[in-house]
Amino acid sequence: MEWIRLPGGRVPAGEWHRAQPVAVLWWSATPLTADGLPLTGLRLDEAAELASELGGRIPTSAEWEWMAGGGSRRYPWGAAEPSAQHANLRASGPGHTTPVHAHPAGRTPQGLWDVAGNVWEWTTAPWRRDGIALLRGGSYHSLSQYAACAHDAPPGLRSPGIGLRLVRDTPPAPHSPCERSTS
Repeated sequence: MEWIRLPGGRVPAGEWHRAQPVAVLWWSATPLTADGLPLTGLRLDEAAELASELGGRIPTSAEWEWMAGGGSRRYPWGAAEPSAQHANLRASGPGHTTPVHAHPAGRTPQGLWDVAGNVWEWTTAPWRRDGIALLRGGSYHSLSQYAACAHDAPPGLRSPGIGLRLVRDTPPAPHSPCERSTS
């Protein structure tokens, strides 16, 4: 698994969270995969358990928003409207998941792949007491406007359109061949 260090900052207030600082974090470069495709079909609790086993965790919604947009980008790649080169979405994709490296124009400036489209990504909403989690990024079945939005989801939901991206509060093991830092 490749980990990319992203600098922290202050995520602006959004529909799903208040303005808040985000720490320096290590992110998996892609959603978690199996045979090059996003791993899907996990409930939130299963996704969190797997993330922990792999040395990471599920990000909060605010952390995910900071990773995806850096506080200023409309889409993970910038301001350009989504196209088939950017993301696997309903209007521009084959109607199922695709390999996570299939849309190079959709990478973030820091090099994270598939942040929008292909599969929704689980995030946590620690301030909510109703057991609802937030999905971020849109899936292969989503309209393009969902590539920039969050949506409520019951944590027991399973779907072939929901995956997960790991985040770490600490760097991976020193001298790991799979780590990269961005500033």
